[in-house]
Parts: sequence; structure tokens; C-alpha cells
Amino acid sequence: MLADDDLRRLRERFTELDYTVDAIVALVGAAEHAALGRNNTTPARRAIADDHGPLATLTKLWPLQATVPLDDLDAALPGLVQPLSTAGLVRIDHDQARALVDLRPYGSDDGASGWIFSDLTPGLDGPMTPVADDFVLGVSPASMTLAELTMRQPVGSALDLGTGCGVQSLHLARHADRVVGTDVNRRALELAAATMRLNQVDVELREGSLYEPVPDETFDLIVTNPPYVMSPPGDSRLTYREAGLVGDELVQRVVQEGAARLNPGGSLQVLGNWAQLRDQPWQDRLAEWATRTGCDAHIVRREVLDAYEYVEIWLADAGLVGAAEYADAYRRWCDYFDRLGIESVGMGWLMFTNAGREQPVVTIEDWPHPVEQPIGHAWAARVAAVDLEQRLTDAELLSRHWQLAPDVRQETVGMPGVADPEAIVLRQQRGFRRAVRADTALAGVLGACDGELTLVQIFGGVAAILGLQAEELADEMLPQIRRLIVDNLLVEAGTEHAV
Repeated sequence: MLADDDLRRLRERFTELDYTVDAIVALVGAAEHAALGRNNTTPARRAIADDHGPLATLTKLWPLQATVPLDDLDAALPGLVQPLSTAGLVRIDHDQARALVDLRPYGSDDGASGWIFSDLTPGLDGPMTPVADDFVLGVSPASMTLAELTMRQPVGSALDLGTGCGVQSLHLARHADRVVGTDVNRRALELAAATMRLNQVDVELREGSLYEPVPDETFDLIVTNPPYVMSPPGDSRLTYREAGLVGDELVQRVVQEGAARLNPGGSLQVLGNWAQLRDQPWQDRLAEWATRTGCDAHIVRREVLDAYEYVEIWLADAGLVGAAEYADAYRRWCDYFDRLGIESVGMGWLMFTNAGREQPVVTIEDWPHPVEQPIGHAWAARVAAVDLEQRLTDAELLSRHWQLAPDVRQETVGMPGVADPEAIVLRQQRGFRRAVRADTALAGVLGACDGELTLVQIFGGVAAILGLQAEELADEMLPQIRRLIVDNLLVEAGTEHAV
């Protein structure tokens, strides 16, 4: 890999040339860049075909994986072409150069930015091609999703489990005093180390499977997008996506062993999938996982794939579509799922918090609806809201002043011209964007929650209007009020609202 002085000069040159995502989008065009995100380089190649400037040359070499004139590359990176070649990052053929390793800019909504080393993207402008077992995936939709759902409060220590090319560590280093990144793939650690050195980020990288590299350590935050693909035994295993364990055992171990490595108040956030069995509701199965951790848990199913959809996706990812062995591989996967009783696969988000409760709060829900991204702030707000709701007795809850969150809007549903609506819906505009259908009593109570009156005063007023007993109304509605607090539709007056 490159020497420190070469990395310094490369960083300075990238900064001078503004080799960033925004600059590339401006150079090739937004639609052309979007096509590149779909692995089609032709629109971007056409846009900069006649541009031999430094930024265009770097864009052709790395994001477009095109061959570039050696003179153009020398002009873009003076004095660095030979070190890049010697380090095995670029191949020089006579008067042409092409990339052997990807090195492209990265940027995100939370301000994390820099440049990331990874292996070249397979399957550009055509079908996916097979990759080496130790292939190091670059920034992917999955890694972006994990970055978006990660909570970003300052923490003392963070673990990036299965760091890959290191993108999560770039984020974590912005708000964690100490970051440890682990991976079983030595090549991934080599490229992640180069990424950290290039970006002047201090991350401790360790080799090993799961939590073996951190046997006695605990953390305030653990994030992971583990290699959760459930492939049959005996097939060639791609380290970035498969662990070789039975079914979803890997995700179970990530959850249960990770929960044991959380500091008090610490959280584990996982992007993963799980098997949904023929003879057991998926919620019951994941509730068992959560119970074993002793932690608060919030598990959100975002998508469901039937067994065949799942197999087809990962066979295509392995570059087997159109190959002679495709049908045999498909049958092996189907036989494997049949033996394990897997009828479908759930995909989603799992979070566990070491709240130290005798009775942990466990929420398991199906939420395929659009959410605000990044959504990490909503997870953090929910952790705080659960703590508040659990701490308050009914009497304390009734004595406090509450208000609807600033992002909540009221919608009415009904026929045009009718005096009274058929339904009233309160809908979040941010976070999970939840909606609550309110009957007359709940709508009246929430409509009065403006921070001026205590909840017990509001119950009294609404009960009088509806001809009900205030105590009976409170008993009936307090469970609903508690759910609204946990979901951040209702917040305590005078406190900062995080969502």
C-alpha cells in the first residue's frame, strides 16, 4: 500500500482538485450520475468523453473504471502515478492506465466525507461477474442504510463490526472518542487501513470473526451490517456477504453476543435479515432473540422476500445468472431452505439497548412505509422517550404538561361538504412518519395538548364535554398516551424535541 508521504500528497491533490461526490455530479450531470449508481457508465462516459481535465481523468479512472491516457493521469496526479502502480492500485500498459483498486469520494448528510478504497465494482454495463472470495465491497445501498439509521450522539467508544472498506468507521470517528473496526477478511482490513490513513482518521483495526477480536471489551455503540446471506453449505463463500453458519445463526449471534458487550445505556444497531419459518410467527421468533439479550429491543421489518425471490437476488449478486451452474445452485438453495423450514426472509433494522430494566421494553413491528432519512435521530429520540415513559407513574404522567410534537399535522377525512369528518388522523412529518387515527375523545385530548394545561386538567375538560367521568376517561386513554410518547408524537412541554 502507499507510503504515508504518498497518501499525504494524494489527499492534498484530491482536495485541490475537489475530487468529491458533488463535483463529480456537477461534472457528468445528475441523471448521468444516477445511471452510474445503477452500474451503467455509458451516460457519464458520453458526458466527459472529450474532457481530459484532471477531475474528468480521476472520474474516468475510478468511478467509471475506464482506461485513461497515461499523460492525463500524470497531469492529474503529478509524481503519484508510479507509487500508485508500485502499490498495485493502478496498472500501466504502455501509454494507458487503468485502476486495479477503486478509490472514490464519499459524502453523507451527517458531514462524513473523504475517499474510500475498495475493490472495483463488478458488473458495470452488463451482468454481474463472479468475484473473489475475499472481495471487498465499496459503499453500497446497505452500508448507506446502516449509516442513515445509526444514532449520532457523542459516545466514548464504538465498535464497527465487519468494517469492510471502513465506511461506518468514517462516520463513527466523528462522534466517538474511540473506534474499533473488526473484520474476518484480511484484505478488507488492509483497504480499510488505507482509507483511514488517507482520511487521517484514527481507528483501531483488528482481524477476527464476530466478537473474537474484542473478547473482554464493552462499548457504548456497536453498528454492523453483517454477512447475513443464508447460503447452503459447500458453496464457494463470499466473505463480504456470507459467514458459513446455518440459516440466520450469524444474525442471532451478532445480536446476543453483541448485547453482552454493551456498556450501561449502550446500543447495538444491526442491518440484517432473518429466516421466517413455516410453523412459527416471525414476531415470536425474534421476541425469543430479544428476551435472551435482557435489553430493550426495537425490531422493524422493512421488507419480506419469499424464498425464491431471496435465492434469485443472491445468485444474481454472485454473478451466476446465465452460467451453466445456475440451475443446480438454485436447486441447492431451495433444498437447503426446505430442510430448515424457511418459507420467506424478513429484512430490516434491529436495535438493542442495555437499559438495565428488570422488564425490558420490546417492540417488534412491520413498517414498510416511507421514513425520513437519515433516521438515526428518530432512533435516539425513541430511546429517550422509552426511558421517560417507563420512569413516569400514571400520577406523574397526569400531572405533567404535554404538547404535540412540532412535526405532527392533523388530517381530516370525509366527504366534501359534510360538517363532521369521518376520521381525524395525526401524522408525523419526520422520523418514522407514523400516523394515528383519533376518535373524538383522543382528538379532543391531543388537540388541547399545547403545554398550557396538565394532562389531568385536559382529561377533566374533555370528559365534561363528552359527558364522561374523568377518571374513566383517563384509565381508558393512558395506554394510548404512553404509546404516543414512545413514538414521539407527544412530548413533554418545555423540552427539546429531537425528531
